[in-house]
Amino acid sequence: MYLAAAVLFILSALLYAAGNQEIGSFGADVCRYGGSFCDHPQYVLVAAGLAAAWGKFVSIR
Repeated sequence: MYLAAAVLFILSALLYAAGNQEIGSFGADVCRYGGSFCDHPQYVLVAAGLAAAWGKFVSIR
């Protein structure tokens, strides 16, 4: 689950940068496919936090 949380965190950073036109023409392609997430990358960030919390909850040590 921590891997999923890390991937979602990186994805939220990518969507934030794409939404602010910081990564050039690649950002336009990203926002074309995930328009609502480019407008609100915090949705993906919240999902990353929930995945990390779930991973902590179910980890057995």
